[in-house]
Amino acid sequence: MLVLVVGLLYLFSGRTVRSQDATGSRFVCNAIPPGAEPGCGFGSTGNRVQSSSTVEDELRNTIIHLRETILQQKETIVSHQGTIKELNSKLVRCEAAAESPPGKSRGQGSRRKEYVKNTMGDLPRDPGDTIDQLGKTMQTLKGRLENLEQQSVRLPSSNVSAGGVSALTPLPPELRELLRQRLGGLESQLLRKVDDLEQEKSQLYNETAAHRQRTESTLNSLLERITELEKSNNAFKSPEDFKVSLSLRTNYLYGRIKKSLPEMYAFTVCMWLKSSAIPGIGTPFSYGVPGQANEIVLIEWGNNPIELLVNDKVAQLPLSVSDGRWHHICITWTTRDGFWEAYQDGERLGTGDNLAPWHPIKPGGVIILGQEQDIVGGRFDATQAFVGELSQFNMWDRVLRPVDIMGLANCSAYMPGNVVPWIDANVEVFGGASKAALEICEDRAFDS
Repeated sequence: MLVLVVGLLYLFSGRTVRSQDATGSRFVCNAIPPGAEPGCGFGSTGNRVQSSSTVEDELRNTIIHLRETILQQKETIVSHQGTIKELNSKLVRCEAAAESPPGKSRGQGSRRKEYVKNTMGDLPRDPGDTIDQLGKTMQTLKGRLENLEQQSVRLPSSNVSAGGVSALTPLPPELRELLRQRLGGLESQLLRKVDDLEQEKSQLYNETAAHRQRTESTLNSLLERITELEKSNNAFKSPEDFKVSLSLRTNYLYGRIKKSLPEMYAFTVCMWLKSSAIPGIGTPFSYGVPGQANEIVLIEWGNNPIELLVNDKVAQLPLSVSDGRWHHICITWTTRDGFWEAYQDGERLGTGDNLAPWHPIKPGGVIILGQEQDIVGGRFDATQAFVGELSQFNMWDRVLRPVDIMGLANCSAYMPGNVVPWIDANVEVFGGASKAALEICEDRAFDS
């Protein structure tokens, strides 16, 4: 601004000097007597004094206008600085409201809400509404800054033209650059806050969805369990107190265990059975796998003794259960040397070895109650079907101790199989086979 004033003074001084050079005259400055009117000419040079007075008035008016312009621009700059400070203060308050952590006490939340209300308005609690509100606030601040920049780019200056047309003086580049930087900084900060809120909203949604899924899964499991218990309680006193009845020697009556077996290097299978069928009780159970339908089979066929088949290898068992009474039988086997044991009513009646030694029981097969499988899960032979009743079919992947087997046989212990437990939901019946309630120990005591 000082450069502008000096330039104007230089311009007018040059014009005056050139005018003097053209006329060949010059100004003579004398001391002004006390009380005399200020001026640079006395005496006979009337035109020259009149011309000098006109130039002085014009310069004086120009200087006054320039001073007024400088004051106006200073006031405008101060006003702009105040506006920028106000916008910065609002932005800081907006950021503080957006970053307020969840879980604050009610008193802190109310104070924060009142504080925000006095500046930017209430921010909604929902993250989506908060993002929309910040977006509107960003647009408002951006518009205000753009309007402020447009209004400040060109300010009215003094009227220096003779015709009275007002000229426009551009705003200093430093102020324009400062406004642009402030505008860019505010916009970047708000965009970052919006991105943070979007990420927080997405994370909150994912956590809510995962929690909802876990809750629904737990509720569904509980509902299924309750439904299962209700069904079991409607039919039997407990899920294991039932029997499967196979009353005819056909190839279509059978039961099926829903669970399969893992790979095993030993097993114990125990059950209660009751049969008076002749000749032979048939096949109480069979386990077949792809490529080997006779992976594990217990069968009494025709006039043959009861046989245990492992991988289609046969061992004859010294058991006799065709008297029409309930009997508890257990069979153990281990791949080491193919050693086996046979128990009836808690007493070990026979042992042997070399039954499919070092052969692991293959996984993924099908367990059928009452039929012998020629292919996995089918092609039954009526002459090999079991006729009678079965209960408490349990299977373990280890050899049980004799004391454990005795406890199961005399009803002094209850130990469900860790591989195949005897429960209602685990047994299906087909072809006219039926399930009925049974308390095996009481029923056995009645038979004896």
